[in-house]
Amino acid sequence: MIFRNFEWRILLRVLLMFITLSVAAFILANGWFIYLVFVAPVIFYQIIEFYNFHKKAYQELNQFVESVHYRDFSRNFDVKHAPVELQPLRKGFNEINTTFKLISKEKETQYQYLQKILELVDTGILSYKITTGEVVWMNESLKKMLQLPYLKTISSLARRDEQLYNNIHELKPGETKIATAHLEASSFKILLSATAFQTDGEKFKLIAFQNIDEALDETESKAWQKLLSVMTHEIMNSIAPISSLADTLKSRLLQSLPALNNDSGSVDDLELGIDTIKKRSEGLLKFAETYRNLNKITKPSLKKIYVRDLFENINQLMQPTLDQKNIDLQIILKDTGIELEADTNLIEQVLINLVVNSIEAVKDKPNAKIVLSAYIDFNNKMVISVADNGAGMSSELMDKIFIPFFTTKKNGSGIGLSLSKQIMMLHRGTIQIQSIEGAGTSFLLHF
Repeated sequence: MIFRNFEWRILLRVLLMFITLSVAAFILANGWFIYLVFVAPVIFYQIIEFYNFHKKAYQELNQFVESVHYRDFSRNFDVKHAPVELQPLRKGFNEINTTFKLISKEKETQYQYLQKILELVDTGILSYKITTGEVVWMNESLKKMLQLPYLKTISSLARRDEQLYNNIHELKPGETKIATAHLEASSFKILLSATAFQTDGEKFKLIAFQNIDEALDETESKAWQKLLSVMTHEIMNSIAPISSLADTLKSRLLQSLPALNNDSGSVDDLELGIDTIKKRSEGLLKFAETYRNLNKITKPSLKKIYVRDLFENINQLMQPTLDQKNIDLQIILKDTGIELEADTNLIEQVLINLVVNSIEAVKDKPNAKIVLSAYIDFNNKMVISVADNGAGMSSELMDKIFIPFFTTKKNGSGIGLSLSKQIMMLHRGTIQIQSIEGAGTSFLLHF
């Protein structure tokens, strides 16, 4: 409506100029040259005024285009002090600017809203240009997950974790894949999902990273619990009658001794065989009962405890053994006020098991040392570390140590680390291992 009024003003000026020129033509046709003195200035004035009008309109339009180009929608065109013929034009520009401002504000609000949502989710998100590999955006969750403050191009990830880069590069849109992310001293399983989109002629690839280590651990733990439950039940049901039968056979044998001929030693062999069956049956029953402990812990009794008290109890308990084996136990706790919500007995059991493992690892070292420490990590989570300067272990061995029954000790049961892992899961935490062959091993309890 505003620009229609502007068009009417232009049409009116053209009509007035046409009338003036028609009058001038009529005067010339009749030879009334004297009247041209009055008409010529009017024509000249109309031409100058028409030119100035268009020049001002062009300047106003140029300023408006400039404000749109630089997205300066806060700019306001003064309508009140503008010439009457330009007031409708300026009013129209102001209305367009207001509309653009509202659209820009809505888009900015939506963008900020989306940003906040993506920052709140635990899933890491990465977007990069397919042609150049330039990283367009990555959220805070991914930065924390991979411990990467900045990533310029996706190819620069190869210098940090080549295996993960290859998995991302090979992942096609619409596919999902389980991969391993390697940090400086640890690794964890992640679920990769990919999608692709195109905008402004540029193709982008978007990757979602989901840490599934805890979920896999929980699933694995439940699977082992079911297996152990079935296995120990079957073993005990099968071996208990054999042990009882061995007792009965030996009792019958002893009763029949006076009537038996033992000149060839066959009775002694029979008694020895029955004793062997009895002993092995009891050993198997004890074995099954030991692994039954993995399924006994169901719910921890949580309460606030000081980590310093926890460390002091471990130190007092293990000090005689450490002194006997000439092992130095160091406790590092910069903040003595650190608290932990946990089941004291269960966590002490985990720490004792880890310290015992460390003692075994450093027993042949001349300067044997075990370091017990606690701190708050970059995710604001409590971490307890049990580190030693032992022989360390290979990556292949690290993948197996939490499997029930697996042990590297001659007299080990293979239950300690499996039980420790289950206890940490009951505390909604994790246990991780960092090890370098020839340098030592660290167990990290993340709460």
